[in-house]
Amino acid sequence: MAATDERTPSLIASHVDVIYRVYGAKKMGTVSGAPGNASLKRLLRGRGSIGSVREVHAVKDVSFVAYHGESIGIVGRNGSGKSTLLRALAGLIPPTRGEIYTAGQAALLGVNAVLVRELSGERNVMIGGQAMGLTAKEVREKMDDIVSFAGVEDYIDLPMKAYSSGMAARLRFAISTAAVPDILMIDEALATGDAEFQARSRERVAEIREAAGTVFLVSHSDATVRAMCDRALWLDGGRLVMDGPADEVCDAYQAARATAPKKPKRAPAKKPAAKKPAPKKPAAQAAPAEEPAAKKPAAQTTPAAASDAEKPAAEKPAAAAQDSAAKAPAAEGPTGTQAAGRTTGDGAAERPDAGTPRAAEDAQR
Repeated sequence: MAATDERTPSLIASHVDVIYRVYGAKKMGTVSGAPGNASLKRLLRGRGSIGSVREVHAVKDVSFVAYHGESIGIVGRNGSGKSTLLRALAGLIPPTRGEIYTAGQAALLGVNAVLVRELSGERNVMIGGQAMGLTAKEVREKMDDIVSFAGVEDYIDLPMKAYSSGMAARLRFAISTAAVPDILMIDEALATGDAEFQARSRERVAEIREAAGTVFLVSHSDATVRAMCDRALWLDGGRLVMDGPADEVCDAYQAARATAPKKPKRAPAKKPAAKKPAPKKPAAQAAPAEEPAAKKPAAQTTPAAASDAEKPAAEKPAAAAQDSAAKAPAAEGPTGTQAAGRTTGDGAAERPDAGTPRAAEDAQR
């Protein structure tokens, strides 16, 4: 007779599929490459056809059974469906196909959980505690423990929007674990905070396990899964690849990740060549500067010129007058007169001042 498992199941997932729809995800092309043509085409088709629907099959036929007191880690690549499965197990997403059964209340703790940022930390503790199933009196009794565990004693009266991301994550973890849930689901929450807070978080998870609770932990850190979990689920492409002891699953996952062919890196898009600036038009060429007048060679000094230079200054005007008279051509006429005066029959030039006493003296000579 086969031995029966005396452990009590806390959660059963049977052939779970999760398909969600994304609206407006289809890429619209253009008619002729112009960006405005796609918008015009959508308008011509009518308002009812503007958006398109795309289905994403995130979780595919996943089945397992979790028991009270177990701590189960979920490992896998980004986009393998870990967070989607966790939200479906917590009841936040209805499965498209399959069934999920839980024995007790499930609480999902995530770094991206939304709190009321405009309210103070104290008001958020009251709201979160009552959402976990505690009464207002029970939340007030646990207020000091929650605030002390989160380490926000000096900031509990400030609005949540003034908190850092680490402070907000610590407060969310403290609120979620204030009431020991039957099933606690942690999505990367233990990756926040310093080493001291992470140690306190592990202690709190151990307390929940001792209280016969079940813990699901999604983490990309194999060391965290090995230290805090005794069982692990490996998801890839939305499918359950392996379910077993944490060390064995982590080893198999590490080996598969090491041998998986790496995707070739996309070549960086070539940037369009920068347009060369248009060559500047050459400025109008300036008129060539006038060449300096060539120096005239110095006139050579002839012996005659030298003798002329040696003559006294008084003789130079007379000599110059004789030269000019010799060079001037004689005017032709019947009387044989020139422009400067008339000539006598013996060839002597008749001066214009011939009637003066000085002229008579010259005639007698």
